[in-house]
Amino acid sequence: MKYVAKFFKVMLRTVLKPLSFAPALCMMYIIFQFSSATGVESSGTSGGVSLKIVEVADETLDLGISYDKKLYYAQKIEYPVRKLAHFSEYALLAVTVTLPLYVYGMRGIPLLLVAGTVCVGFACTDEYHQSFVSGRSPSRKDVFIDSAGAFCGIIFTRIVGFIGRKTIFRPLSNEKKKHREKDD
Repeated sequence: MKYVAKFFKVMLRTVLKPLSFAPALCMMYIIFQFSSATGVESSGTSGGVSLKIVEVADETLDLGISYDKKLYYAQKIEYPVRKLAHFSEYALLAVTVTLPLYVYGMRGIPLLLVAGTVCVGFACTDEYHQSFVSGRSPSRKDVFIDSAGAFCGIIFTRIVGFIGRKTIFRPLSNEKKKHREKDD
C-alpha cells in the first residue's frame, strides 16, 4: 500500500508540475487578445471601464452626478485606467510565470531574472505585435509600465513564497520529521 501511494504521488507530480505553466499561457493569450483589438475597440473598452468606475463612485458616494459629468470624468480617468490595466495584467502574468518556476525550485536572483526576462520579453513582443493592428502603435512607455507591473508581481510572489516557507511548509516538514523519528 505504501508503494502504491508513493507511485500516485510521483505520477501526480509528474502530471501536475508541467500543468502549473497553464495559467501563464492563459494570461499570455488574454494579453494577446487585448492587444489584437483595434484602436477603436480598445478605446471603447477602456472608456466603458472608466465610465463604470465613475458610475460606481457616484452610486457609492451618492453624489448625484449628471450623465454628461460622468462622461467628462470618465474621459479624464481613461488614460490612467489604460495604464493601470497594463500594469495589472503584467503583474498577473508575472505571478503566473513565477509560481511554476518556484514550484520547480528556482529561487532568488535566478528566479527574478528568468521570470523578469519572460515577462519583459513578452511585453516587447506584444508591443511589436500592436504595430500590425489597425489604430494601434508600439509604445516604449507601455513596455516600461508592463515591466514595472511584472517586477511587482515577481516581488509579490517571492514574498508570498517566503512567508509560506517560513509559516506553513517548514512547520509541516518539521512535523513529518518528528513522525519519522518517532516511527524509527
